[in-house]
Amino acid sequence: MVQTVQSADGTTIAYEQAGSGAPLVIVGGALNNRQSAAALVPPLAGDFTVITYDRRGRGDSTDTPPYAVDREIEDLRALADAAGGPVHLYGHSSGAILCLEAAAAGVSVRKIAVYEPPYFTHHVRDEPWEVFANKVKTLADTGHGDQAVEAFMRHAGVRFDERVKQEPWWPAVVALAPTLHYDLTLEADGVVPEERFGSITAPVLALYGDASPDWAVASAAAVATSVKDGHQGVIPGHGHDVPPEALVPFLIGFFHE
Repeated sequence: MVQTVQSADGTTIAYEQAGSGAPLVIVGGALNNRQSAAALVPPLAGDFTVITYDRRGRGDSTDTPPYAVDREIEDLRALADAAGGPVHLYGHSSGAILCLEAAAAGVSVRKIAVYEPPYFTHHVRDEPWEVFANKVKTLADTGHGDQAVEAFMRHAGVRFDERVKQEPWWPAVVALAPTLHYDLTLEADGVVPEERFGSITAPVLALYGDASPDWAVASAAAVATSVKDGHQGVIPGHGHDVPPEALVPFLIGFFHE
């Protein structure tokens, strides 16, 4: 059943919960909504009260411009308060960055697991971050969501095939194009904010797949060393799109330690 909570600026955040035990909030990355994490819920719900939600501007959640990272942190704070916090957090990709920023901002957190937050400290970009972020935003704002999604996917290293535009799920992905700017704002200059993350006291597990590019390894290492209680983990045989059966044992083991 879909439930809602009001964020500090009046935005309505839609979420679902299942299971019992300590609350665990799953935070999706770019082009994800709460259904994107559906396959994670059943194997986790036996150990935790699993909360999946639509980040602002997606699915059944509303939005209140202008966008700011602080507003998404307030959304997570509202969810944690509704769950009776403190909560465990698991974030994938840009959702991982949001988890870390929320913890640094003082959201009530027990433990945080992140999978491949897109920090590209040692990665050479094709163009400056600000230029690319503004290009994607302009495309989405002017009715060219399909081009915005394609540009973002290529930026993320996806081997883009034009035939995906004929897939039945493509229109739903394009509908999320206006939120790509939010994910790029979270990514910012691609450098781990070590001073800010140094205030995080909750244990953090930074995960990556051994089939992922070098940036994912460097990102996990940088995150783990920037926080007070950081750990790294590698998932063999997988890349950025890690399947639930490979990921869940790491999450259950870490959150139950």
